[in-house]
Amino acid sequence: MDKTIKHIKSLFYSDENSTLVQRVFWNSLYIAFFLLPIDIHYPTPFFVLAIVFGCINMFKSTVERTILMENKVLLVFPLYFLVLLISLFYTDNLSDGVDLIVRSLSLLLFPIIFLFVKEDASSVRKLFDFLLYGLVCSFFMNLSTVLYDVFTTVQVETTSLWEYVTMSWRLFMNDQFSNVVSPSYVSLYILLVLSYYLKKELNTVWRLFCVLILFAYLFLLANEAAYYTLFVMGILLIWKVKDKSKRYLLVCLFLLGTIVFVKNPHFFHNRSRTNDTALNTQDLPISEHDRWLTWKAAIMAIEEAPLLGYGIGDAKDVLVAKYEELGVEYQNHIKHRYNAHNQFLQTWLETGVVGIFILLFVFTWLAFYMRRSSNEFAVFLALFIALIFESMLVRFNGIVFFSIIVPLLLKKKSILSSRIIRSV
Repeated sequence: MDKTIKHIKSLFYSDENSTLVQRVFWNSLYIAFFLLPIDIHYPTPFFVLAIVFGCINMFKSTVERTILMENKVLLVFPLYFLVLLISLFYTDNLSDGVDLIVRSLSLLLFPIIFLFVKEDASSVRKLFDFLLYGLVCSFFMNLSTVLYDVFTTVQVETTSLWEYVTMSWRLFMNDQFSNVVSPSYVSLYILLVLSYYLKKELNTVWRLFCVLILFAYLFLLANEAAYYTLFVMGILLIWKVKDKSKRYLLVCLFLLGTIVFVKNPHFFHNRSRTNDTALNTQDLPISEHDRWLTWKAAIMAIEEAPLLGYGIGDAKDVLVAKYEELGVEYQNHIKHRYNAHNQFLQTWLETGVVGIFILLFVFTWLAFYMRRSSNEFAVFLALFIALIFESMLVRFNGIVFFSIIVPLLLKKKSILSSRIIRSV
């Protein structure tokens, strides 16, 4: 019992030289990251707690004059928030605009807080450890929910054993695996954690178990952007293997894995996934065909107001109006009021050229900073491709994750790298 308690304590932030404020700040983030893949409502109070204690630490550090101005690139995030705020002045839908501004407050606060936080490699690494634990819990929670839905449905509708097995498999493979947290966000969390664990040798049962669970979870979530990212990450990781025999084996496994993933019934789900074979049909992910149409409509809307955009509150309304203008092919878009499903297009719609310039600057700087190793660049790709396929800075779980992870990546003394942390 004592060993278990000591082990649990060791998981949390407990630096002897730290203050109570710093311990509460980091441990709040750890708990929030654990809950993030489970349900976005659960981690919100802990993110708020981290912001409060981070601000307390910030004011204390200001008095002591310990601001870390070597990381002044982090001030780009408050600048982005300021541009969003200014766009409220020329938006008509103030209600939606203010709502998004409130959700985006972490883009202002967390980067500034990290200017005053001196973290070591261990404290940042634990963020990803807790995210891993949360992903494992989330996987089994979703698995049990889907299995329960499948078995209760099949028992009512089948008469023979063969029909029971085949229908159970069909329903399981065609059901959306995550209904509480968007598959796009969970897939991004998985890719970032995998970038760490695939670098290390799988020399423990726990590590091997985690990697297998994460791959299974990624397979069942069937997010196209994650599949494309994983494909590129696989090529990068194989490319750096020097041993020819190991590289040959990895290439074979890579090709086999690619075939398995592409054969997933969820992949290109608009062709193979139908409402009569899915248990939950009211919130299916957007298909790749609909996404292309969304991008087309977004670009057409941008061409009409390229300099200033439409304001943070009017971007979706303008896009829906464009769907209605384009006609029958966009009925599904009108029904679901799709956003741009591309953060770069979404930002351009909201804030014009200034906002898109700042966002591109962040990722250009990040690419330059993480170009030195394939593992680091794989992390950059996971974040960049995620923003190409989703408007991640619209939902709170995407905003808060982005506002914590990217500033930590950009910090000079402790950032994510080939072993998650590189100490300079």
